Amino acid sequence: MENIISVQKITPVAHPILDSIKKRWSPRAFAQTPITENQLHIILEAGRWAPSASNIQPWRVLWGLKGTEMYDRIFNCLDDFNQSWAGNAQMLWINAFKKTMEKNEKENFHALHDLGLFMGNVIHQANSMGIAVHQMAGVKFKQALSEFKFSEDYHVATAVAFGYFGGDPDDLNEDLKKQELKQLRERKEQSTFAFNGNFENKK
Repeated sequence: MENIISVQKITPVAHPILDSIKKRWSPRAFAQTPITENQLHIILEAGRWAPSASNIQPWRVLWGLKGTEMYDRIFNCLDDFNQSWAGNAQMLWINAFKKTMEKNEKENFHALHDLGLFMGNVIHQANSMGIAVHQMAGVKFKQALSEFKFSEDYHVATAVAFGYFGGDPDDLNEDLKKQELKQLRERKEQSTFAFNGNFENKK
């Protein structure tokens, strides 16, 4: 299956990096090609092999494919802004993590970090399949905890939208369409966050 990235992004790297990192971006418009359950499990398998502190693997994923009740339940837990575009996605996730260590009630301070490592694997795998990934902080966390029967030992962290690259930006409202079509990507310079010496408080 050939998928065309309709929006060409420019990534002005200061040093050579992997093409898979350079070409990654997070659209809000997706192609209408369905994602299959088999493709879902390939993506989850990539995440499964992410590193985690003491190999606890604290991540938990709730998933739904478009057209299913589970998709709608996840969609209803998104905030209003994300609901305005995430219906374009062919798959939605809720990401949560276990807040404590496995064998005792000691807080696992690394759980959110480990969920991030899990998602790094997920993004690389999905992108290699032509599937774009857009992570969302805008989740109704308390509603999701209740809706999906999480115990107090878990925290809902993010939601995620998946769909094939090649969506039509005209599916978005005007403000989001402008963001979608913006070509130049931006990141802070290394000097603002990496120090060979004492920490410097830079914005």
